[in-house]
Amino acid sequence: MTPRTRNIVIGVAVVVVIAVAGGVFALSSGGDAKKQAATSTIPTTTIPATTTTKAPPIAPLTGLVDPSGESLTRPAVSVKVENTDQARPQAGIDQADVLYEEVVEGNITRFVAIFNSQIPAVIGPVRSVRAEDPDIVWPIGGIFAYSGGAQVNVNAINAAPVHAIDESAAQANGAMQRNAQGQPPRDAPHNLYAIGPKLLELGADPKPPPALFQYLPADAPPLTGTGVVSMRIGFIQGYDPTYTWDAGSKTWKRSQSGVPFSVVGGVQIAPTNVVVQFTQYANEGEGQTVGQGDVWVFSDGVVRKGTWVRPDRTKPAKYVDANGQPILLRPGRTWVELLPADAPVDVVEGPPVTSVPITAAPTTTTTTKPKKK
Repeated sequence: MTPRTRNIVIGVAVVVVIAVAGGVFALSSGGDAKKQAATSTIPTTTIPATTTTKAPPIAPLTGLVDPSGESLTRPAVSVKVENTDQARPQAGIDQADVLYEEVVEGNITRFVAIFNSQIPAVIGPVRSVRAEDPDIVWPIGGIFAYSGGAQVNVNAINAAPVHAIDESAAQANGAMQRNAQGQPPRDAPHNLYAIGPKLLELGADPKPPPALFQYLPADAPPLTGTGVVSMRIGFIQGYDPTYTWDAGSKTWKRSQSGVPFSVVGGVQIAPTNVVVQFTQYANEGEGQTVGQGDVWVFSDGVVRKGTWVRPDRTKPAKYVDANGQPILLRPGRTWVELLPADAPVDVVEGPPVTSVPITAAPTTTTTTKPKKK
């Protein structure tokens, strides 16, 4: 509690003494000195009031300041998105706070795109749920939008702590639409899109999602370490993206077969962090995201290697280095690659990144293939 300031007034009885012609006479009456009270006031000392500056809202899935604060008033919206040639370019996934890329049947990949700080108008194309999806979204809660799937997988997502919405449930208010406005013409099943704001209208616990990662402070200096020019993530051909470090935007620009990987409208995918979470697959579409394995975290133009640990599906994975210390991500958007544990990551190394600029040095290409576990 701030001490209250107070004025202290002390009354002092004094005898008024008058000096006259070099003598001193006491005013008296009947031998008794007349007393005149004089008041002395001690100057007031004002203690400045303590003021508390309220911290700005931080979006839980990016670690970035959210001036609107809306990320703390609404749930996460997760959407299952296709990634075949027929579905590219996709819509809205550039605005995902976090995106998981997973292996499904035929060893192709699909996305679980998670939105909270921004809710795009159109997201898709939307496709079916897989066995690995409930574990991915279990700690996130909120809404999970999909287009159908095997009954065992539909039952599993409906048992998860999310509001699962398929195409039939979304018809009530148009939260999913075929051939949504502004999208290229496509044949079914590649033409189903989620309408972000309308998904929110269908209701879910408005509680915001928990943070999935631990972040560096906003003003933390750039990370140092072995520089990475680019890396190719070793999914099968046609689904093996390359991320190239762009120092100007401080992002990893994604490309596919030498072409920028962009959304409808031309914006190139460029997350702040790329996490390669080496994952065991029991079968196609059954990535084991509960457990532990190797992890490579790409941020600030460098790579840090460690272990992901997730003993319980109710909690997100934690990333730790060889000393057991947390691997902190740079605040921003994050793409998590659930790469099979025996698949390669081809890294083009550059000069070491330090706090002092370094002159150009030859880059070397290294192909690293983790040991099969």
